[in-house]
Amino acid sequence: MNSISNIWKHPNTSVAGLLIAMISVGGVLSQQGITLGSAGTGTVVALVSALATALLGLLSKDPGGNSTSTGTTVKLGVWALIALLLPLPFTAGCSGATVAQDIVNWTPTLEGAVATIDSTAALLAPADAPLFAAATVGFDAASNLLEAQAKAYLANPSASVLAELQSQIVTFQQQVNAAVLQAGKIVDSASQKHALAAIEGVGTIVSAILALVQSVSSKAAVAQMAAQSSIKLAQVRPYLDGAEAVRIVAGHYGEPVEVARIRVELAEREEVLAGF
Repeated sequence: MNSISNIWKHPNTSVAGLLIAMISVGGVLSQQGITLGSAGTGTVVALVSALATALLGLLSKDPGGNSTSTGTTVKLGVWALIALLLPLPFTAGCSGATVAQDIVNWTPTLEGAVATIDSTAALLAPADAPLFAAATVGFDAASNLLEAQAKAYLANPSASVLAELQSQIVTFQQQVNAAVLQAGKIVDSASQKHALAAIEGVGTIVSAILALVQSVSSKAAVAQMAAQSSIKLAQVRPYLDGAEAVRIVAGHYGEPVEVARIRVELAEREEVLAGF
């Protein structure tokens, strides 16, 4: 009976333990090849594990995390419900038309992020500006092409147009990843901070669009896209702030940062699981 009463006395600890157990079981099931069905481009097991991971992170960041008050428990329950009701990362629906519109809706934000790239060189130390310019030289052209293909897919969501969009989003993603690695070589700390922040702004939107494209792509197409990605997310992740990505996503969808953080974490996990 003491163990049962402890659940109610220490709800946060109990919830954390449950989430850790879900993550552990999910890992074992994945290793055994047990998927429990598909969920978008991933599996049900992967989705549940990702949700548990995101909620555990949210619980650890809660300033009231050590409190046993009813308010804290209710707050956690509300965010858990929101997370469980969220569709797959960045997707508002499964239809090609809905996803195509969401991709097009991102393009003005992408234009703004690329414009920031163009103006960032002036903030860097003179010795660092040429390296940054060389690393990001193709962003304008890649952005314009992606925007054109997104609008073409919205007008005609056919397999052939989708194939072009798949190729371009992977190409742009690789340009961004390469730029992050180059910016990481900048020695001056202030210059490096400015450079990485600007590139991450573009990369966040490119990752959001990649997640959308994944959601309407077949497993074979996603595997082919991932095979074309030589610079993986794990290689660039140490250079990224993360908070900037959450801010951009929250602003775009007009949602609380807690929800945006879950979106970003789920999208990143899906990309890693897919091989990006």
